[in-house]
Amino acid sequence: MMPHSCSRRDALKSLSSGFGYLAFAGLAQQAAARAAAPSGSSLVPKATHFPATAKRVIFLSMNGGPSHVDLFDYKPALADHEGRKTAESAIAGNQGLMESPFDFAQHGESGLWFSELCPNVAKHADDLCFIHSMHTDLPNHSQAYIQMHTGSFQFTRPSLGAWSLYGLGTENSNLPGFVTLNPPSENGGARNYGSAFLPAVYQATKIGTNQIPEFYAKILGVDKEPGAQLRNMKNALLSPKLQRQQLDLIRDLNAHKLKRDLYHPEIEGAIESFELAFRMQDEVPDLLDLSSETESTLNQYGVGSGRPTDRFGRSCLLARRMVEAGVRFIEVTAPIGWDHHFQLQTALPEACEATDQPVAALLADLKSRDMLKDTLVVWAGEFGRTPYAQSGTGRDHNNKGYTIWMAGGGVKGGTSYGATDELGYQAVENPVHIHDWHATMLHLLGLDHTKLTFNYGGRNFRLTDVYGNVVHDIVA
Repeated sequence: MMPHSCSRRDALKSLSSGFGYLAFAGLAQQAAARAAAPSGSSLVPKATHFPATAKRVIFLSMNGGPSHVDLFDYKPALADHEGRKTAESAIAGNQGLMESPFDFAQHGESGLWFSELCPNVAKHADDLCFIHSMHTDLPNHSQAYIQMHTGSFQFTRPSLGAWSLYGLGTENSNLPGFVTLNPPSENGGARNYGSAFLPAVYQATKIGTNQIPEFYAKILGVDKEPGAQLRNMKNALLSPKLQRQQLDLIRDLNAHKLKRDLYHPEIEGAIESFELAFRMQDEVPDLLDLSSETESTLNQYGVGSGRPTDRFGRSCLLARRMVEAGVRFIEVTAPIGWDHHFQLQTALPEACEATDQPVAALLADLKSRDMLKDTLVVWAGEFGRTPYAQSGTGRDHNNKGYTIWMAGGGVKGGTSYGATDELGYQAVENPVHIHDWHATMLHLLGLDHTKLTFNYGGRNFRLTDVYGNVVHDIVA
């Protein structure tokens, strides 16, 4: 079935072959046992609109707004105008322009610029595609973070991962197709990985949390949750045979109500969801168990008790295991926020220290397994930071121009696309809006963003609403 638009399907056809309760969902590693979704399921693999270059996505979410002018967008003019106030900084009540306290250098044959804070990712310069001209609508965390994930900050809309799963289906019938690792509870919470009006089976499975911010964890003297965890995977009270009988009873009761109501999306989603949860019990524990990885691999990702890279390293390694197992879309949230209004000179290096090595390891690992070519890796925050100082030691929010990067999945490696002005404040060359970025990601997945629609309330909705243009110049 082409994923142009969704009509109401006969829910009864999928009662015995549904897909698991996503509230309990997890992952599995047994790639050899990977099976197609049962016929009639919402998650059967679907034909793309045109040949895809990316089969799956790993989205590295840098919540908080990383400072592009201190990481990837080299602006030597800031040094020449250090301390000068601009109209923007005066309106914001902030201080003058602030030179980056970090050194920049060019890397790779492409000569892309990197801050000294990203030495490991810089080794992959020729695989990365920088978009220096990103911009979004509002400079507030909650709205910008939700828009980055759903395309809209005003209304509840399906997330990018949900749209991807709706359009493509799953590669493994025993796993959820969309997983989010350690998502934040703030800035929209579940809206960022929900399915909204799409069927519930397309929402993400949440594994782990980021509910204890690093700052408060230090004050309280407690450790943050040590990596993504999925609890209650085993039923200690019932044998698999009795569980099967229990699920059959629940399925039949739900089927009776669905037949009576004719259309009830919540029940339809539950029917599909309970079955997946049951099948996952055998596979998920193995996937989340990193003990099968070699010591060399664990060291490569920075996994180890007490290491600043441990938490994010585990998440990135799990992301690699998930794509191997057939998960379609994985989001990994950074363990340390990037909202550096103060103490940029110390806080930004801490955030980079926790993420730089694991991200580089993920790229290298995928490449060594010949998977980077069809796995789209995205590194992005909801906006960037201002070139002028705030409180003398930090930077304020900036939605007018910032940098994200993508790698693999059919993007042009070693590419620098678009540009901000000489100070890094506003996108002035080939501006790329969130809608354009979403359209481009769907294009790499073989989906036409104008045709990937869902009829809801009498209107065909899509991720990009009525906007969005594919950035063909970054497509290999």
